[in-house]
Amino acid sequence: MTHDIKSLTREELEARFKEWGAPAYRVGQLLDWLYTRRVTGWDAMTNLPKALREKLTAEFALHTLELVRKQGARDATQKFLWKLNDGQLIESVLIPANPALYGDASDRHTLCVSTQVGCAYGCKFCASGLDGWKRNLRVEEIVEQILAVERWNERESGQSSVVSPQSEQDAAAAKQKTEPLRLINNLVIMGMGEPLANYDNLLKALRILNAPWGGGIGARKITVSTSGLAPEIRKLADEPLQFRLAISLHGATDEVRQRIMPVNRKYPLAELTSALDYYQWKKERMITFEYILIAGVNDHLDQTRPLAALARRLHAKVNLIPYNTVEGLKWTRPTEEVQEAFLAALEKLNVTATLRREKGGDIDAACGQLRLKTERELAAK
Repeated sequence: MTHDIKSLTREELEARFKEWGAPAYRVGQLLDWLYTRRVTGWDAMTNLPKALREKLTAEFALHTLELVRKQGARDATQKFLWKLNDGQLIESVLIPANPALYGDASDRHTLCVSTQVGCAYGCKFCASGLDGWKRNLRVEEIVEQILAVERWNERESGQSSVVSPQSEQDAAAAKQKTEPLRLINNLVIMGMGEPLANYDNLLKALRILNAPWGGGIGARKITVSTSGLAPEIRKLADEPLQFRLAISLHGATDEVRQRIMPVNRKYPLAELTSALDYYQWKKERMITFEYILIAGVNDHLDQTRPLAALARRLHAKVNLIPYNTVEGLKWTRPTEEVQEAFLAALEKLNVTATLRREKGGDIDAACGQLRLKTERELAAK
């Protein structure tokens, strides 16, 4: 299979251009077209010589995502359903400016990114794995979600970051006059799939998205989520980049967690906690515990003490999220009174906690819902 150009790092491209005898500065021009101008075809790269463009066309693919469906919520959350080259469907969710979800100050615009088609981990409350796991996303398919949303925003705003300079001098002048539009400031890697089960592709994609020549998104503006893959958490701790870590915890005891999260059988809380101890020792960064409140499952106040103990030990904040109902699943969200009581109990136990009304509840914004709905509609035709 032909490699997509967006799966390569700058160093890999420089090595290939050197083999071809192309000047090193041409790599910078190529990267500008890909990640700043976000063009979708080789012919748009007008300051690259035709012979070089022909070589690139012969050697590499330049795939884009096809927008199949989009839903907009009352709170301005946008859900995108994308079709991949093999016809599989994935989702991304654009979350508007909001008081800090995972970091400091305001999140501004956050994109929730998928890493797999489906999910093999089978959390009982989640739509992502209802039709099983199909495959891992490739590096460029992760990267392209950000670029595709940026292109959508350019179209919606009526602005374009693409210029067609006639010369190097014109290009420099045009770049000064036309500061490219950039919408996405933060990434949360917690869309469809278990991110750390696609570790190598994810990390390479994040290096590209973090690099100044690529997405230009700071490592501390990128949050990687996991349901608790302990060995990969240790690997992530050894990475030099300072990504944030969020744990999809959803239960503070093995009994509760095992009821709704099969991963807990392989990596029970003792093993997960040990991996998180190592992560904290290496990174000295606050962890976030994602805790979806599900009525009658994990919302009883007796869960607050073990949850608080875990949070204090691991220097973690707790992000409480009322359950977003999924068609075909039996789970429901607790009443607002129960939600508030749970939050108050945690705060009384000296835990930093927030209660977040889920974004996009009126557009099936929970992971995998729009994909599942669309696939079932297509199958019924």
